[in-house]
Amino acid sequence: MRIENGWLVPARQVVSPNANERPAGEISALVLHSISLPPGEFGGDAIERLFTNTLDPAGDPFFATIAGLRVSAHLLIRRDGECVQFVPFTRRAWHAGRSRWFDGERERVELNDFSIGIELEGDEITPYRERQYRCLAEVTRALLAVYPALDARRITSHARIAPLRKSDPGPAFDWAYFRQCLASPRPTLR
Repeated sequence: MRIENGWLVPARQVVSPNANERPAGEISALVLHSISLPPGEFGGDAIERLFTNTLDPAGDPFFATIAGLRVSAHLLIRRDGECVQFVPFTRRAWHAGRSRWFDGERERVELNDFSIGIELEGDEITPYRERQYRCLAEVTRALLAVYPALDARRITSHARIAPLRKSDPGPAFDWAYFRQCLASPRPTLR
């Protein structure tokens, strides 16, 4: 994998209108999320429709509650390992919402301004798949190679930056295994 002009190659591109310019152009954090639409269901195009403002509120009772949201992420990693990119990494995706984080040096707010948001298709209780971990590690290595202010210590979760509102990617996400995958292109299989 490689990054060209803010786009991951070979990710499939589905451009989201829910993005804008980064206030300072800084990219120094990576925020991991989980998403499934409807909740607990995987597959289909509902996530892409949510991020492109085309979700049909009549498609599921849950969709009616979120159809007015204007959100996005930079990248979605599906259960089968497919990468779908909605916003170039150089632009500000709307994934973190109200957020606060101590980055080791100072407290930061509004993480959308300086972070990359990656959604994993999943929920907080269903184990993530091997190919998702491997893909996430490969994407993360590509990001670390291109954005020098980003390092392995600056990878966090939605739960840590918005703990009163969010809990994703949840206990189903194996942080130790992800870090093993990140450190070695060929980690020991679980």
